Amino acid sequence: MTITDLLLDTARSDTDLLIKNDSIGDQFAVPRKVDFLLIADSAETAETVCSFIVDNQYAECRVDQNEDGKHWVLAEIEMPITQNVICAVSGLFACISKIFNVEYDGWGSVICPEKEGAE
Repeated sequence: MTITDLLLDTARSDTDLLIKNDSIGDQFAVPRKVDFLLIADSAETAETVCSFIVDNQYAECRVDQNEDGKHWVLAEIEMPITQNVICAVSGLFACISKIFNVEYDGWGSVICPEKEGAE
C-alpha cells in the first residue's frame, strides 16, 4: 500500500469514527486523552517505535504485550478530536507505522457529551 493510499484510508476511517461519535453526542472540541495503537511483531521494534515517538515529543508512550505475542505501542495525547486535528495526528501515526513497518490500529477516546444545562 502506498503512503497516499494509507493516508486516504486512515482519514476515511477517522471520519467514520467521528460520524459515529457525533451520533451519540460527542463534543469534539473538548480535550481528552486520545490513544493511538501501533502493533509490532517484536519487542525490539516496539521499543524502537516508542522511543521515536517519545524522543520527538509526539506523545507519551508505552509498550505492552498482548496474549498473541504481539507488542503494542500505545501513544497517548491530551487533545480535542475535531476532524482536522484528529486526521492530522492520526495521519502522523499512520506514517510512523509505514516508516517502521508496524501496523497502525487507529485511535480511541472517551466520549465527551454536551454538559447538561449548557446553552
